[in-house]
Amino acid sequence: MTDTKTAAPRPTETVTPPTFDWWAYLARYTPKVVVAVREGYSREIFLKDMMAGLTVAILAVPLSLAIAIGSGVDPAKGLITAIVGGFFISAFGGCRLQVGGPAAAFIVIVAGVVAKYGVEGLVAATFMAGAFLVVAALLNLGTYIKYVPGPVILGFTCGLGVIIFVSQLKDFFGLNGNLATEFVHKLRDLWSIRATWNLSALAVGLASVAMIVWFRRAFPKLPGLLGVVVLSSAAVWLFGLNVETVGSRFGQMPRTLPAPTLPWIGLDGMIDLLPTALMLALLIGVESLLSAVTADAIAGTRHRPNTEILGQGIANMATALFGGLPATGVIARTGTNIAAGGQTPVSGIFHALFVLLFVMLLAPLVSYLALPCLAAVLLTVAWRLIEPHDVWHFLKTAPRDDAIVLLATMLLTIFIDLNVGISVGVVLASLFFMHRMSETAGDAVTALEPDNGLVDESGVKTLTFRGPLFFGQSMRVSDALRENSRGAKVLVLDFAGVPLVDATAISMLDDLVSDCRKRGQAIVIAGLQSQPKAALQRSGLLRDSTIHVALDHAEGLAKAHWLVTGQSVTT
Repeated sequence: MTDTKTAAPRPTETVTPPTFDWWAYLARYTPKVVVAVREGYSREIFLKDMMAGLTVAILAVPLSLAIAIGSGVDPAKGLITAIVGGFFISAFGGCRLQVGGPAAAFIVIVAGVVAKYGVEGLVAATFMAGAFLVVAALLNLGTYIKYVPGPVILGFTCGLGVIIFVSQLKDFFGLNGNLATEFVHKLRDLWSIRATWNLSALAVGLASVAMIVWFRRAFPKLPGLLGVVVLSSAAVWLFGLNVETVGSRFGQMPRTLPAPTLPWIGLDGMIDLLPTALMLALLIGVESLLSAVTADAIAGTRHRPNTEILGQGIANMATALFGGLPATGVIARTGTNIAAGGQTPVSGIFHALFVLLFVMLLAPLVSYLALPCLAAVLLTVAWRLIEPHDVWHFLKTAPRDDAIVLLATMLLTIFIDLNVGISVGVVLASLFFMHRMSETAGDAVTALEPDNGLVDESGVKTLTFRGPLFFGQSMRVSDALRENSRGAKVLVLDFAGVPLVDATAISMLDDLVSDCRKRGQAIVIAGLQSQPKAALQRSGLLRDSTIHVALDHAEGLAKAHWLVTGQSVTT
């Protein structure tokens, strides 16, 4: 029998849709300067930041002038970038000790944009790059920038160093004549005007290089560039040498910042500049995050990538409004800031304010600076970008595929174009990686097992890896290693499940070994497969006294307990 009763109606249920927490979202982008001040900002920290800012400003003035001249623009634009870009990078960035400004790595791309589109095109491209970085940060894409493979970064950096080195030979030798933009044609032009070399210019350049090298070795923590530039330029003026100066080529330096403005180049111009702006944004992001990682390694701090990328974007949009160059976090300035005792981002703000003060008080003296001396500054910077020892060591020790990526990126950057070099390098690295994965059994994801990382009573901690260690995972694994390595006397790294490591992973392990050595910890690597073992042997890591090798996990634990207690473990 069918029940004909109707069920009582249910009360209407109101479902409240989840709301987006804007405050929590925006809190993720809180600038480091705000965080630092909230933690407590004393008079002592203020004085340390002020002195560090002054020290970095002394370094930044000659470097900014040299970078601007090397880029083919008015030297004032280099100082504008140091002031405006440096201020906003420190005020809105996510790295505690980052100091920004114009970078030598941008000389090639800036010179190319100026030659093709003029200064207005450069300003527009810089503004667009800043806007791209802001969008990338707000979409949490900043963390993806650091996935550019290490061989690609080393390759294009080396290529840029070669191009910068060659481009400065004209002023270094005091040659008369114009140089083409393309690398091969530039070499041809240099050869054709070789007879116009100036003995006085060459003498000033050689003396400047010698003083820079001596000063760095004798006083590595002091910014000697300004002293070298002042001494060399004073000698040119005192002895009346026939040497070209900033004033003879560019005229007087203005004492104030220009009024903010943004030239309109039209929609067609913006479309033409789109690839250049995207490449600029990528370079700015890579350079700034590399500098931030370096600062973290030296000072023991921790940056926030998306906040840092947001600060870089805001800084470049602001720099463009004042007609400056692209700005980014610079390792040379950041390292000097740390060495000088900087404590918070306020030191970077002080750096910008001191550069502004120098411009207001000493601008007329800039016209006396000798161009061969500024060329010498860039030659030494270019040599450090090339890093021949590091490149040669990499080619000897890295897997063959990574060496091919480095050489392809470097040669294409030098002989064709920076955009082509980076693009082909990333594609090659990806293709080689996919080829490795197709030949490798096991997981495609590298991870630390969730049940690892506990310290036993004797102070031994075991960490087990699963899958290949490669550039796409190395940063996450590095963070996990850093968090899990504390509190142990001996770390046992179980590599039985790791079929492959690449050069970036080897570099990550090298950093871990350095940290453990500082803390007095030992490392036992257990269960190495053939490819990781061969790669680590080529790199020299397995010869480090901090590292001990075991055949398997059980032997690794036995060695670890022996290292802690001095007694063997019976199984």
